[in-house]
Amino acid sequence: MNDYLFDPAALVAFSSEKMKKVNLYESPKLFCDIYCLEPGQSQKAHTHDANDKIYVALTGTCDVQIGDAIAPLAPGQVAVAPAGENHGVTNKSDDRATLLVVMAP
Repeated sequence: MNDYLFDPAALVAFSSEKMKKVNLYESPKLFCDIYCLEPGQSQKAHTHDANDKIYVALTGTCDVQIGDAIAPLAPGQVAVAPAGENHGVTNKSDDRATLLVVMAP
């Protein structure tokens, strides 16, 4: 059972070079990562033609882009990027930010 229980706060890791992805779980049907962003770091906007993506803010606040809309995503808030929509995140704050990210590839 321990292979299926995770403490995201204990697994967080940051990189000064670029946003760090920490994989919690991956299978042919699903992936679940923690995105760790230092101030100024981002995930470039991109699309997944056949997959929805879910962002859950854990700590800090990031701007999330879905399509042409950009909005702050604060801890506890969730954003859904439907398949085919351009999406990405940027940490414009002075604090670190972490997001739980889930997608079914």
